[in-house]
Amino acid sequence: MKWYDEIAKIARELYEKSGKIEGRDLDNWLEAERIVMARYKEHEMREAESSPSPKNKKTS
Repeated sequence: MKWYDEIAKIARELYEKSGKIEGRDLDNWLEAERIVMARYKEHEMREAESSPSPKNKKTS
């Protein structure tokens, strides 16, 4: 899923969970962006921790 689609989906969920309060679309969108960015950041950090670190190669 692309970021835009994921953000839109979460923003819609936030809207529905809030009781469909009108006029909070920007707030819902920005909160959804924060959620998505945090997920991707966490995913990248886990991948970095699990991937082997490159070995230092010395040349003579």
